Amino acid sequence: MSAQPNILFFNQIDKNDIPIVGGKGANLGEMTKAGFPVPNGFAITVHAYDLFLTKNEIYQKIQDILAGVDVNKPDELQEVSKKVERVISSGEIPNELAAEIIKNYKKLSGMFKSALVAVRSSATAEDLPGASFAGQQATYLNVKGENNLLQRVRDCWASLFTARAIFYRAQNKIDTSKVKISVIVQKMVQSDVSGVMFTLDPVTNDKDKIIIEAVWGLGEMIVQGSVVPDSYVVQKETFYVLSKEISDQAIQLTKKGVETKEIEVPKNKRDLQKISDEEIVKLAKLADGLQKHYYFPQDIEWAKEGKKLYIVQTRPVTTIKDDRKVTKEGEVKVADSPILTGAAASPGIGTGPVKILKSPKEIDKVKEKDVLVAPMTSPDYVPAMKKASAIITDEGGQTSHAAIVSRELGIPCVVGTKEATKRLKDSMIVTVDGERGLIFLGGKFKVEKRKTEEKGGFRGKTATRLYVNLAEKELAEKTAKENVDGVGLLRAEFMIANIGTHPKEAIRLKKQREFIDKLEKDLSIFCKVFHPRPVVYRATDFKTNEYRSLPGGDKWEPIEANPMLGFRGAFRYIASPEVFNLELQAIKNVREKYNNLWLMIPFVRSPEELARVRRLVAAEGLFASTTFKFWMMVEIPVNVILIEEFIKVGIDGISVGSNDLTMLVTGTDRDNSEVAEAFNERSPAVLWSLRRVIKRCRKHGVTTSICGQAPSVYPDLVHKLVKYGITSISVNPDVINKVRETIYEAEKEVASKSDK
Repeated sequence: MSAQPNILFFNQIDKNDIPIVGGKGANLGEMTKAGFPVPNGFAITVHAYDLFLTKNEIYQKIQDILAGVDVNKPDELQEVSKKVERVISSGEIPNELAAEIIKNYKKLSGMFKSALVAVRSSATAEDLPGASFAGQQATYLNVKGENNLLQRVRDCWASLFTARAIFYRAQNKIDTSKVKISVIVQKMVQSDVSGVMFTLDPVTNDKDKIIIEAVWGLGEMIVQGSVVPDSYVVQKETFYVLSKEISDQAIQLTKKGVETKEIEVPKNKRDLQKISDEEIVKLAKLADGLQKHYYFPQDIEWAKEGKKLYIVQTRPVTTIKDDRKVTKEGEVKVADSPILTGAAASPGIGTGPVKILKSPKEIDKVKEKDVLVAPMTSPDYVPAMKKASAIITDEGGQTSHAAIVSRELGIPCVVGTKEATKRLKDSMIVTVDGERGLIFLGGKFKVEKRKTEEKGGFRGKTATRLYVNLAEKELAEKTAKENVDGVGLLRAEFMIANIGTHPKEAIRLKKQREFIDKLEKDLSIFCKVFHPRPVVYRATDFKTNEYRSLPGGDKWEPIEANPMLGFRGAFRYIASPEVFNLELQAIKNVREKYNNLWLMIPFVRSPEELARVRRLVAAEGLFASTTFKFWMMVEIPVNVILIEEFIKVGIDGISVGSNDLTMLVTGTDRDNSEVAEAFNERSPAVLWSLRRVIKRCRKHGVTTSICGQAPSVYPDLVHKLVKYGITSISVNPDVINKVRETIYEAEKEVASKSDK
């Protein structure tokens, strides 16, 4: 026997054997010895490669061919590569070495069998931190029989000199004479499912996550990029599945005889989750174990055959970078132009001492019956807004955050005063007339008592359903007793703000279960009191400036020049599926008790975005229930233009967000008091958009609704919507009876015209 072995089985190899079996072989041996589930095999060592070169007297020939090659000239590089490969391929494997390879192949195969094996190259400089040779040398699958095996071994040796490998070594100043090659012969796993996993997020370098990708069939599909894999994100330590994105895979790579072929995935399997949740967790634990074993983040190949999971390969992640950026907290800009009248935003009279808030960090200053004064409000102001007797803002129009929330809470509000935070002083007593948009000094302002609706109001029924816009759980029970058919817009933002932490911060602190539990509890309040009427939950639509205001948010959110058109809505769910999954988990939990909870996706920029979000929702099994409805907000011109393409993706309903749609159709910032007067939700262009969307949706059997401010304010618009054939209208709680009566009159008008 040679002083140095030609063949070593995996159980004879460990991580110290890179010089003789290469990085791939050393990893497989190390994992086998450590007890990881690795398919059995052996390594044909570097010594065997040297023996082959020596016996054929070709070592010097290779050096001569490579001498002086200019790797930056593709034609020259290709020619040199082919010459070297021809020299190696024409060489004969020494008889004693061939006999030894065949003997160990039979040992691996078992008595009277010829096993299917994978034959892989393993370079001695590959798979090391800072040098990634992955994919440069050859891999041959489903190799069977002695002669075929010997041929593939020679092909692997030759692959050390592909044009790509030669170029890579030259670029990284790696001496070719110091790079040797081993060949790995490993029992084939006939993969039903296979994939890769990383013990950190390879895009963001988040070390708290394990990323698992899976495809039907053999894993080369992932390497080639031929199909989109399932993607599962698992949190370390807790092994909590943060998110799952299921791909619709049409083709797979599989073994047919001894050949590897592309075949169609059966239609009933295409959009299924490739492995179970239990298997996701099992793989994540194996990945975590590998990182702990190697003390370094790992890039791992795995496969599933029958019910068994195998680790086929692991290597260190070689692309870790420090991408952390430090951003300076933005300051709140206060408008100039001094004036103490503004836009009437929420009716009523409120009196009390002024409390000026320059930022949401000061909300604890506000006590019961204070008048909250701020440049503008956002969801993180809501706890203070609930205590206030009135609200005044420098900025904003009738559809700003302050206006919408004030109407919902029944608190007088004046917005767009331009200089309230400058002119008013803390503790000054003021009276706010929210119906006329006026602020008065002192607390003795007398007003004529306004006529209110009779208790019970209009109790008639209409064919067009009347929904209500809600966010505050304190109003749920009272509003549920009104003459409404359900909740057409349940805003996520206020519930998320009440949870009191940025969702990514909750995940970082391993507190995602608490986050889910709190959201589930709040959602259940609405679903319980409205059951069996539907509750349409709009998934989170915080903008980055609003997210930054949440505790921990400054660690995660960029400062954007225009958050309105920035990182928000559906795009966020795709970029951070683990955050969206918190909402999906809460929805799943609530629907186990109340099946009236539906989901609506905001700010969807393309049908492709909607399809990806739909796959995230499908991964949680929500579509399995016939009572679950999946809606999309229509609030961007692209939603109007491509409405039929969005419908093809698969939606049950749409709801028009007339506030954002008007802003983006007419180019008017509704929160800018300088141009607030130009904001017109009854613009001909907006009406055209409404009519087009309603008509196209009716054609395809998709329900239509509207949840913006306009129907609550303009009776003539309600008449138009009924005429267009809208399915439902969602309004603020304070105008339920008024709008129901308007719908009733509009339906009578439509009916009388159709009778003529």
